[in-house]
Amino acid sequence: MSAVTAVVVAAGEGRRFGAPKQFVALSGKAVLDWSLRAFSAHPRIASIVLVLPDEERGASYRRAYPEIKAAVQGGPRRQDSVANGVRVIDGGPDDIVLVHDGARPLIDAELISRVIEEAERSGAAVPVIGLDDTVKEVADGRVIRTLDRSSLVRVQTPQGFGLALLRRALEAATASGFEGTDEASLVERLGERVAIVAGDARNIKITEPGDLAWAEITLNDKMRPWV
Repeated sequence: MSAVTAVVVAAGEGRRFGAPKQFVALSGKAVLDWSLRAFSAHPRIASIVLVLPDEERGASYRRAYPEIKAAVQGGPRRQDSVANGVRVIDGGPDDIVLVHDGARPLIDAELISRVIEEAERSGAAVPVIGLDDTVKEVADGRVIRTLDRSSLVRVQTPQGFGLALLRRALEAATASGFEGTDEASLVERLGERVAIVAGDARNIKITEPGDLAWAEITLNDKMRPWV
């Protein structure tokens, strides 16, 4: 089996939230801790690279989570932060990298496993969930058209890639000045196939204060296996 490294990206400023949301308290722990806990407990995760706003925070996280092999400082953009994390991975080209938003605290083991397995088969894999609402394209204050939602999905993290492929995609984006909205978009630019796996509606990204309240309720559900 491939060695799997999780790059957990937690370097954002949280402008929409009003504070660095990854460090906000959620059920007695920081939001980021819930993500780290899930990856640390997964049997396929060999190591974690943590990307933070500053390296000084890294020492305490490495003491708390021995699986964290490196803690690095993020860059001005998410894409730069991911590149900083991937750069320190000491692995072979066939190893797998999972890139996860530290502000998604409700990630579970089954989703992590699905992404790893598909990334090993296909070279690149992302979790997706379908759209329930009608989706319209708008411009200048009016509707242009209604889109076919059957072919549209929302993409989550972790996103999984072969280490060599992700490095090549990051280098190509930097060389051309391209900025993607996620890592998969960088791989797509190379003409590589990105497979999909079933996501999890509970795997939300904390963006607004209301998201934190919803996550609190979910974590307090006794049916959750890691609570």
